[in-house]
Amino acid sequence: MVANRELMTTRIMPTYARLPVTFERGDGAWLWDNNGQRYLDAISGIAVCGLGHAHPAVRKALCEQAGTLIHTSNLYGIEFQERLALRLTDLAGLENAFFCNSGTEANEAAIKIARLHGHRRGIESPAIIVMENSFHGRTLATLSATGNPKIQAGFEPLVQGFVRVPYDDITAVESLASDNPNIAAVLVEPIQGEGGVRIPTPDYLPKLRRLCDRHGWLLMLDEVQTGIGRAGRFFAFQHANIVPDVCTVAKALGNGVPIGACLAGNGAAEILTAGTHGSTFGGNPLACRAALSVLDTLEQDTLIERAAQLGHTLLSSFRERLNHVPHVLDIRGKGLMIGIELDTPCGALVHQALEAGLLINVTADRTIRLLPPLILADGQSQWLVDALCRLIQSFSQTLDRPDQ
Repeated sequence: MVANRELMTTRIMPTYARLPVTFERGDGAWLWDNNGQRYLDAISGIAVCGLGHAHPAVRKALCEQAGTLIHTSNLYGIEFQERLALRLTDLAGLENAFFCNSGTEANEAAIKIARLHGHRRGIESPAIIVMENSFHGRTLATLSATGNPKIQAGFEPLVQGFVRVPYDDITAVESLASDNPNIAAVLVEPIQGEGGVRIPTPDYLPKLRRLCDRHGWLLMLDEVQTGIGRAGRFFAFQHANIVPDVCTVAKALGNGVPIGACLAGNGAAEILTAGTHGSTFGGNPLACRAALSVLDTLEQDTLIERAAQLGHTLLSSFRERLNHVPHVLDIRGKGLMIGIELDTPCGALVHQALEAGLLINVTADRTIRLLPPLILADGQSQWLVDALCRLIQSFSQTLDRPDQ
């Protein structure tokens, strides 16, 4: 089996440091590898499979649509795309949608909207305020917007037109209003995912909204990881009782089927016109049908409310169990987006958890990131807490041994 796996991967570019496991099937929160070993998936394909694996509603929608029509192109009307745009914009309080295939592409569309918005205001070189430790994608523009020098290294020259400030620092944003007349927009994550599950103060987004209104900037929210129920509301920005001008979504929207969307409202909804942007595959009937089945399921099964309640329970359990464990600095989260920060790099825990039948992720070197599916059962959540707490306690003890 190992030889076969090596044969399959020898011609794949080594852009990922893959873990030594290959999965063959999934059911709900569980995955099985090609040796029959079962694992609890606590990262949902990095916040993608919010309904878990092989969800019957998604499976049914895909099978039915694959048997009728998969693709025609955006040269023609697409009924399911129209339906999905209506649902998403109603949920977001926005006006229209551009469909693509990923979060990166959705953010590229947002950046183009901001550039056009700036030029229409007479700004020769429009700039976008972005945040330190942010993540917006890996194309050259979204890579340049991302606040992580490690993933930018080697790809210089980066795309110009981004002004970076600390996350959750409204004073730093305010200072740019007078210092930089080229600002056209602010691009920010309501919760930083790759940056370590960083949750801003409650008044951060409302203050950004007021600043953008005052200065004619677009407020653009990257909800690629936080959206579609992950943070306990359909969009994380709804916790702050605001509405952005632009909102990007992807990941959980298709529950594994590649689809992304850039939603726009207010003046931003009129900026992209025929010929200014496009996508060959974006919003095809198959992807939109899958996304509609996701929205239907979230609504019918009240899974977003479940995410909020279960997230609170998980946070309380982790805090109680790990409160006095050495090297644990902070435990934070919103909905089913949870970070456990240690005072030392803890990537080794990913491999240890894999051996224990648990899939987790470490981001920003020191934060264990949990993104379990919204369909996680109570018994599974308790198993997750028990298994991960044991691993963290053991890891902490290892760090304190003088011979380590």
